[in-house]
Amino acid sequence: MRLVESGGGLVQPGDSLRLSCVASGVKVGDYTIGWFRQAPGKEREGVSCLKDGTTFYPDSVKGRFTISRDNDKNAVYLQMTSLKPEDTATYYCAGIPCELINVYQHWGQGTQVTVSS
Repeated sequence: MRLVESGGGLVQPGDSLRLSCVASGVKVGDYTIGWFRQAPGKEREGVSCLKDGTTFYPDSVKGRFTISRDNDKNAVYLQMTSLKPEDTATYYCAGIPCELINVYQHWGQGTQVTVSS
């Protein structure tokens, strides 16, 4: 499975961004693709991933981030609204549930999101 993230950039607080995760070699519909992020000096965290059978959003992004999937484009998206400086991080997608975040070793390049005025 190869996943490539894109769509990051420099935005101002309150702006929106949509990140894309395009898969090759597999069908996204056959996997649970989650979004994760890592800020400098912090541990990687899940921002939209499968946990106990449901999509988990941490309180820090709940109501602002939404994951979606387009099987025709073989892509998974993360719509982010009302962005805050604390959302600044490198964002990654991966075909794992939340629980495997600390053991997964096949992270891609990610896409950088910087929220700053």
